[in-house]
Amino acid sequence: MKIDRRTFSSTLALSSLAPLAALAQAAYPSKPIRIICPFAPGGGSDFIARVAAAKLGERLGQPVLVDNRPGAGGTLGTDLAVKAAPDGYTLLLVAGSYTVNPALYKLNFDPVADIAPVIQLSRGAYVLCVHPSVKARNLQELLALARKDPGKLTFASSGAGGHLHVVTEYMFSMAGVKATHVPYKGTGPAVNDLLAGNVDMMFAGTEALMQHVKAGRLRALAVGTAQRLPAYPDIPSVAESGLPDYDVVAWHGLVAPRGVPPAILARLNTELNAALRSKEMEDRLEPTGVGAAGGTPEQFGALIKAELVRYGKVIRDAGIRAE
Repeated sequence: MKIDRRTFSSTLALSSLAPLAALAQAAYPSKPIRIICPFAPGGGSDFIARVAAAKLGERLGQPVLVDNRPGAGGTLGTDLAVKAAPDGYTLLLVAGSYTVNPALYKLNFDPVADIAPVIQLSRGAYVLCVHPSVKARNLQELLALARKDPGKLTFASSGAGGHLHVVTEYMFSMAGVKATHVPYKGTGPAVNDLLAGNVDMMFAGTEALMQHVKAGRLRALAVGTAQRLPAYPDIPSVAESGLPDYDVVAWHGLVAPRGVPPAILARLNTELNAALRSKEMEDRLEPTGVGAAGGTPEQFGALIKAELVRYGKVIRDAGIRAE
């Protein structure tokens, strides 16, 4: 049988590269890993990113650094991450905003095809909090104030068109009331202005707000999940407060650029699942009302796809625009 010289050379080259690729994966990680957090420091996403980074670094024996790259509802940092080398050394922290951005921005990447899901890190709830100067002790009283004087009440968010903006507008549209949106560059700055009384209210993760509720600096009116949270059983849900169809889950997870070797993705998923089951992780998350998630990359990918459909409809129906 006659063998084509070029075919033989190509086959030989590929066969020589295969052991090198396997060796590189076996040695992973051999240098620090970066988690790009496309939001400002001080918010819920930053908190989850840093908790995950610390535990992952311990388990892998290499530093895992958080690189905050806020802007444009998280799309700037996301674009940077998905275009990074697919070698497992750049990961991306994603939150619910990842699934609203495609309906708001012209993206330079495909939110499904250009990523490799790694794991869902957390599942939690948003909590609606008001500054103590607001004369509302519960959600019904707040909605009554909004109906009495449309647009007078103000609400903060982490940015125009961000997930916090969308879920708040979603709630007000269900109630048929209006409030004025005040966007910030990240959850942290928004919380600071809420604490200062410069805005009336905010829907954000329990990890970002409940410490201030416990300190008496904010008043919690409702949580966004359909059921009350075991960690905060005295706070009613939006659903039981008069909007029975409202059910919003806050989540965070990690993805990698498309093309990361399956063995590396499997290693990351295995180590993070083990970390999420640890008592230390439970102790860090539970007081904030956030639960560890875990699971397979496929399960996390399915969640992302479902949320893309859901929030795309919410944005279109409410006419939400990014600024």
